Amino acid sequence: MNKKYKSFKQFYPFYLSEHKNPVCRALHFIGTFFVILIIIISFINIKILIIAPLIGYGFAWVGHFFFEKNRPATFSYPFYSFIGDWVMFKDILIGKESINQ
Repeated sequence: MNKKYKSFKQFYPFYLSEHKNPVCRALHFIGTFFVILIIIISFINIKILIIAPLIGYGFAWVGHFFFEKNRPATFSYPFYSFIGDWVMFKDILIGKESINQ
């Protein structure tokens, strides 16, 4: 990952290439879904927000380390990776991307 991406548009194809394993994609999707639930629940109990990063990154990193067998892009591109996760979630939700890539 030595390439320097100057825009998210340049970065996103690389992000998708790092998420080819269907289990990894599914774990990302599940983690992001749970983060959304945590955000909703936080309107009742704000303290629950503390676990959102653990849940979101936890599911994603299990996908990378055990299924994709690569280093999460978050370590090199934290901002673009964060956006990429939400865009991939949206794309899977609307059918633009598939979990079984």
